[in-house]
Amino acid sequence: MKSKTIANTYLLIAAAILTMVLGLPAAAQQVNMRFSGTAAKSTITNLLQPGTSNAEYTLAGNGALGPFTLRLVSAGANSFSSTPPATCSGPNKAYAPVDAGAGVFRFQDGSLLYVQLAQGSGDCIDFSANDAHCTLNLQITGGTGRFTNVSGTLTLTETVLPVLADALGNPVFFAATGKITGTVAGVSDGQSQGEQ
Repeated sequence: MKSKTIANTYLLIAAAILTMVLGLPAAAQQVNMRFSGTAAKSTITNLLQPGTSNAEYTLAGNGALGPFTLRLVSAGANSFSSTPPATCSGPNKAYAPVDAGAGVFRFQDGSLLYVQLAQGSGDCIDFSANDAHCTLNLQITGGTGRFTNVSGTLTLTETVLPVLADALGNPVFFAATGKITGTVAGVSDGQSQGEQ
């Protein structure tokens, strides 16, 4: 009888531990993902806000969450800021804030991760180097599959280089390379990939 009571006690303890573990939200995961792709003026016109023009990024990469593609649309200011951040100062540099936008990550398993641009996003254009360094702060707003109950923030940093200009010499199509870092909480177990 004593061994049956001890066995039942161990079963109850194991059940309690399992219930606690399954009830806890998934731990936040640090992510570091690299990407490359293109950027150009967007054909999506209903995002336009006063004094902005739309850009669209088509990116692909790999990292802590596995292989992905990212399509992101943003509305950036048509005029340069008179008070650029300290990281974008100098006689040949100009800063353009990015006001609004959103994106969808698609991962190899078909899961989607939704993000929206947050404050502090912008492009630092370096006219002497003929490139731009962009920082987009992304707030995770949801997803599907293994990202159904996720939360967190990501920062996309990239360098864009013009590869095609219009007849007047204005750049219209760009190559983009960079990385995405941040924290994602709530990713379903068993699906995350090793960092590349």
